[in-house]
Amino acid sequence: MIIGIDLGTTNSEVCVVRDGKLDVISIDGSPMLPSCVGLSAAGEMLIGQAARNQYAWRPEQTIRSIKRKMGTEDVVALGDKTYRPQEISAMILRELKNRASQALGRDVTQAVITVPAYFNDAQRQATREAGALAGLEVLRILNEPTAAALAYEAAGVSKRRNVLVYDFGGGTFDVSIVTMTGDVVEVRATHGDNHLGGDDIDALLLERALATFQEQHGQRPGTIGESRLRMACEQLKKDLSSQAMASLSEVGIPLENGDTVTFSMDMNRSEFEDITQALIRRTLTSIRHVMTESGLHAGDIDEILLVGGSTRIPAIEELIEREIGKRPRRDVNPDLAVAYGAGVMAARLAGSNDQRILVDISPYTFGTSCLGFVDGEHCQHQFVPIIKSGTPLPARRGKVFYTAIPGQTAVNVRIFQGDNQDARRNVLVGDFMVEDLDEGADQGSEILLNMALDLDGILTATAIEQHTGLNKSVVIEDSLKKVSEADLEQSRSRIAEMFPDVELADGDDDGDVSDADEVHPGDADLLARIDRCREHLDAVDAEDLDRLLEKLREARRASNETAEAQTLEGIEDILFFAEQRT
Repeated sequence: MIIGIDLGTTNSEVCVVRDGKLDVISIDGSPMLPSCVGLSAAGEMLIGQAARNQYAWRPEQTIRSIKRKMGTEDVVALGDKTYRPQEISAMILRELKNRASQALGRDVTQAVITVPAYFNDAQRQATREAGALAGLEVLRILNEPTAAALAYEAAGVSKRRNVLVYDFGGGTFDVSIVTMTGDVVEVRATHGDNHLGGDDIDALLLERALATFQEQHGQRPGTIGESRLRMACEQLKKDLSSQAMASLSEVGIPLENGDTVTFSMDMNRSEFEDITQALIRRTLTSIRHVMTESGLHAGDIDEILLVGGSTRIPAIEELIEREIGKRPRRDVNPDLAVAYGAGVMAARLAGSNDQRILVDISPYTFGTSCLGFVDGEHCQHQFVPIIKSGTPLPARRGKVFYTAIPGQTAVNVRIFQGDNQDARRNVLVGDFMVEDLDEGADQGSEILLNMALDLDGILTATAIEQHTGLNKSVVIEDSLKKVSEADLEQSRSRIAEMFPDVELADGDDDGDVSDADEVHPGDADLLARIDRCREHLDAVDAEDLDRLLEKLREARRASNETAEAQTLEGIEDILFFAEQRT
């Protein structure tokens, strides 16, 4: 038996093929083993979750992210001993080897181990050495993007295609273009950064948390307190990847003088994206580099594959979709894609050619409607996707919206299934009223709309007025069933009753949303502000505003981000002075 191992910066996994099915072996109830090694107070060596748990209290005796040091001459200390990076990695590999042997009921001695495509020879050799120290014969060092491509192939696609693999791991980033033909995976170009990953996003959040901590308590936390905040920031990142708002809250944070304090910090996704925008945009350099090196254009890319837990951040998917003009696939768990691919390669080396991955995804997009732009024009029925088709199930997603005018006390939330940018051309699957909103909200109420879709096709939508906690929900059964013509006709009739101002064609006009007309989260708020300010604009400002709105539409149609940003800045200038007069 040959095993496949994804030796990751943050987590590691081991995969085997059993009965023709790829199986990532569970370790203490999880498919992922934290890539942490520590020394307990009693002098016991800790590996995996136990070491990660200890990090909050004994950071100086816990090693994390050792993958970033592979291939260097650095050493790390645990207790009174020092270790080379490959020795720490060997401890992690040995734990994976032992768990696989226990699960399979026999000793495992051979493995395929994955590495970032951008790893140099010294880093690859250090990985081989780590495998040997762990008692494994390393049959193949496999590039992570190749492994990911093999995993997606095992999920059911086998035709020839050009694939862009975007791998944003815990400590490394690379992007590759591969051409897949049958069992052959040819890497045509690769580029990346061995010191860019989810850890760096955590560091940015930690920097914000430490600054907020300083404001609240007048001093920084001690070493242990900072370690606890670092772990809390990692969870905050995960929460904001699926929720529109999240909180960090820690009790008993120790200070340098020995006192303990309570610390809390709220953050919404907009703030999160502002903090991480520059770091995420750095990945564009690698995307453009591999496109040039491969000689391909955006239209030549057939599929985009996402690898690494950080790719769950919505801004990353949106960035790639704007750049390439295609929505990435999400039918394989990005945390496990590389491990699955390593398992595929291991099985092939063992002589097996029958491997498959079973996945559950949402076949449809679900969302709501709001003020925005449709076909570049102002519209009250812009469709905002919340759970997109291809999202693995169960799924939970959310977005923040605002009431159109101050003093608004009720809002009708409509839930649609479909992909058309005009909500009226999608299928209305449910709606509900949220009443008794705070009429005293100066800028209108901030409303968080959460959607949760489970494996049984039950969709739950919940709207929450943020500052009062007022909430209302609707549960939609069988949301994943195929929509019949009768259902479509009934939906059209309901929509026609709700929106009598526009006659919609009965034809099938449900093309994909283009980049130029894709939903922009701030549009509803922007339009509401424009409507509030128009009566306070003089003729010149009103003319300038209309001209800038037209330029904004043109910039979005052309996917010109620079022109879009400059135009939005001009609009903001006009609104700023108008709002001073309201």
